[in-house]
Amino acid sequence: MFVWTNLVLWIAQILQGALYLYFWIVIIATLMSWIEPNPYNPVVRTLYMLTEPVFDFVRRHIPIAFGGIDFSPVIVILAIEFLQQYLIPTLTRILVFGFN
Repeated sequence: MFVWTNLVLWIAQILQGALYLYFWIVIIATLMSWIEPNPYNPVVRTLYMLTEPVFDFVRRHIPIAFGGIDFSPVIVILAIEFLQQYLIPTLTRILVFGFN
């Protein structure tokens, strides 16, 4: 039983770490969009490749833009926080302890 518990906790920690990293990638990409960096810079291109598909998905399904301001990064950050604070801990407890 402890092997299953350790595996579930390990997977949960990996997911938490990946979400934490992606949170900061979204923050950096959003801040960089304000200063209009060189689009040929490899760092800028990597950040764009990591964030733009998710932002496009949010823009398509929840068109939130007021006065030319794009709120898709805010929606992505809220989704990350929901996953980190509620969904991952809840699923971890269900998988480890059952529905008790």
